[in-house]
Amino acid sequence: MELRVLQYFLAVAREQSIVRAAESLHLSQPTLSTQIKAMEEELGKQLLIRGTKGSRKVTLTEEGMILRKRAEEILNLVQKTEREISLSDQVIVGDVYIGTGETDAVRFIAKAAQEIYRSYPGIHYHIASGNAQFVIEQLDKGLIDFGIVFGAINQAKYNSIQMPFKDIWGVLMRQDSPLATKKMIAPEDLWDKPLIVSQQGDNRGALSAWMKKEMSELEIVATYNLLFNASLMVEEGLGYAIGFDKIINTSGSSNLCFRPLTPKREAGMSIIWKKYQVFSKASEKFMQKMKELLEAADTF
Repeated sequence: MELRVLQYFLAVAREQSIVRAAESLHLSQPTLSTQIKAMEEELGKQLLIRGTKGSRKVTLTEEGMILRKRAEEILNLVQKTEREISLSDQVIVGDVYIGTGETDAVRFIAKAAQEIYRSYPGIHYHIASGNAQFVIEQLDKGLIDFGIVFGAINQAKYNSIQMPFKDIWGVLMRQDSPLATKKMIAPEDLWDKPLIVSQQGDNRGALSAWMKKEMSELEIVATYNLLFNASLMVEEGLGYAIGFDKIINTSGSSNLCFRPLTPKREAGMSIIWKKYQVFSKASEKFMQKMKELLEAADTF
């Protein structure tokens, strides 16, 4: 039984779909199906229960669940062995790919990268920015190694570490806006104002709940994917942008200002990666440094 095929099987178990697993592995569906079928024939046991023609979802048989547990143990041991061997190698080079939304926590990534750079200048970092859907899609397709996302995590698909930071929700506005005289912004302050909101819409009803109104009742004049673009619309006087603090620099000569919401709204975040993922030496080194820094941050 090949390690490669075990990884294929775990991908199917994770995705609960041969189609989605094939996409994440960059294989054709027939190729993946053939590999899984050959494994079943080798073991003499059915591992998957295929869905009906109208359903692509697959579930594990009892034997499949046993294999998943053992496969995880085998691959974890392989990763540990590779890690122990790689640590004896003084030359570690490679690329680390990270997907994230706009958040001040990117500074934490920069700190980890900077500390690693002192010992391993051959490691390079590539940051892809977008909303949560973008980050998850990039992660599922194998285009990034790690993602920083807000809110609940699908523990069946991803490993995660909660980061000890929270972003504060508020309103970005011009200095000469009527609301700029307030220290905090209440829901009723925005009921009759032109608003610029995230393209992700109402995050599980949280914004509507805070607003005490349905989104359809508000005057939403524009949506954004990146708050920087929204800030340009705010500068031109189009409206008030709802987003996170610390992303747009409002100090010095800026004609913009940021006011937090009241009642206060915060967003926790986690760094996530796909289960059963085999990291490169560079990605493994980055993860080790992230864990060190996060443990140190937790002590304060």
